[in-house]
Amino acid sequence: MQTQNKNLNTSFTLAKERYAGLGVDVDHALKTLAAIPISLHCWQGDDVGGFENFGGTLGGGLVATGNYPGKARTPDELRADLEKAYSLIPGKHRLNLHAFYGEFGGKKVDRDEITPAHFKNWISWAKKNGLGLDFNPTCFSHPKAADGFTLSNADKGIRKFWIEHCIRSREIGAAMGNALGKTCVTNVWIPDGLKDTPADRVDPRARLAESLDAIFKKPISPKLNLDAVEPKLFGIGSESFVVGSHEFYLGYTVSRKKVLTLDAGHYHPTESISDKISSVLQFMPEILLHVSRGVRWDSDHVVILNDDLLAIAREIAVNGFEKRVHIGLDYFDASINRVAAWTIGTRNMLRALLIALLETPLIRTAEAAGDFTTRLALQEEAKTLPFGAVWDYYCESKGVPVGEHWLTDVKDYEKNVLSQRV
Repeated sequence: MQTQNKNLNTSFTLAKERYAGLGVDVDHALKTLAAIPISLHCWQGDDVGGFENFGGTLGGGLVATGNYPGKARTPDELRADLEKAYSLIPGKHRLNLHAFYGEFGGKKVDRDEITPAHFKNWISWAKKNGLGLDFNPTCFSHPKAADGFTLSNADKGIRKFWIEHCIRSREIGAAMGNALGKTCVTNVWIPDGLKDTPADRVDPRARLAESLDAIFKKPISPKLNLDAVEPKLFGIGSESFVVGSHEFYLGYTVSRKKVLTLDAGHYHPTESISDKISSVLQFMPEILLHVSRGVRWDSDHVVILNDDLLAIAREIAVNGFEKRVHIGLDYFDASINRVAAWTIGTRNMLRALLIALLETPLIRTAEAAGDFTTRLALQEEAKTLPFGAVWDYYCESKGVPVGEHWLTDVKDYEKNVLSQRV
């Protein structure tokens, strides 16, 4: 172990020297990275199942595929799995909860009846572990979402039900922010849309705007809760028409001063949300990201260290948007170990941010001078700089496994804990 630490420190020292030659302060980059929280998504741990006591299928374009053994069946099991994942991820982070992960004491509590009391154990657990919490109303997997419409439903009674659910979700988010002293971001996503071409696109969108205005009518301190809304291009069952499109929510958030959510899987396969970040931040103070990986469609694959992820991280880090962009993950893979899925995705998000934070300012200097030859040359040279040595040092300094050694912990946890869940 002593030899390993010595080699790690030697590699880190050499890497620092290499980066210093390009005008990069590695220590500053690591300090910045340590202050960026990633919000892990609770729904990876149980395949978007939740803990309600009445049945329902996912619906709304959501599909969790695979049957890998060991998924969490109770809140305590889910929290234990999350604790294992957090122990393998450097830094202090957050948890993103959906409303149907409340603890209802074996009683049927419909979604227009939920209160902060149903999440008191989550709040206590988050406080104990030094985590922030984010929240989401759950507008799917429910009989009143069976026709594919919620907040834009033509039935006023159904709209009222979902409006009340979202109002209560905001109140729960505010309670979480107040109890933890960390602002909660409450994100509204709805599955509303049609499989085939609609005759009327106007009325559903008018109803959605009216419903959202009703939800957000009561002011809540932004120190406690931030309101976010999330657009989508299409979903299963809403291939031809999505009420809450990107254009709809862009207009809504700018006009109502709300937070826009950009989900990496919610656009055309040739689009990247990286290009949208600098555009929307011209007109709004902050945004929420749901970082995912779509394969040909919004398929919510585990985040990997690819060009799309690096482009997202670069837009955040190079432009100094760390305080204006809330980063959450959103994927659910039931074909592999779920704790590993959290660990791989979050470590990759952090790795991408580190690579971006280590980018030499000489690239931008060359661009500003019109020297595009130097810009391209430095961009390519950056791809083989020794960021791996800096990442390994960062993991070691935060007391989490270096390299692939985290996998041993996950395999042991699977053998001793996950495999016992029948």
